[in-house]
Amino acid sequence: MKKRTLGILATFVAIIGFVSMAVAIGEFKFEKETHDFGNIPHNKPASYSFQFSNTGDAPIIINEVKPSCGCSVAEFTKTPIKPGDTGNVSVTYNAAARGPFTKQFTIKSNTKTPIKTLTIKGNVE
Repeated sequence: MKKRTLGILATFVAIIGFVSMAVAIGEFKFEKETHDFGNIPHNKPASYSFQFSNTGDAPIIINEVKPSCGCSVAEFTKTPIKPGDTGNVSVTYNAAARGPFTKQFTIKSNTKTPIKTLTIKGNVE
């Protein structure tokens, strides 16, 4: 009985290992994950486009890009990004408040790392 239980357990572990290796999944590779605008003029919105490629084995689908505050907005590639293809997340900061700023954008997707954070920073003169 003990040998049979060990045999079943070994088979189960082997099946789980095989299935986990067979699951294809997409993955982001951003050119950079933080952008520093430096000094920007007051009340003049500043934008930046974060470029990425899909280094995984399945299409990437971005579900949402959420800014950390209402002073920023984001647009992103809405169609699935096939393995080897590129996409972008374009962000805009409204620059209404003077002084230094740091803002994050949380990306939710179907990737190996399902939650990714991009950062912008700078100083509004």
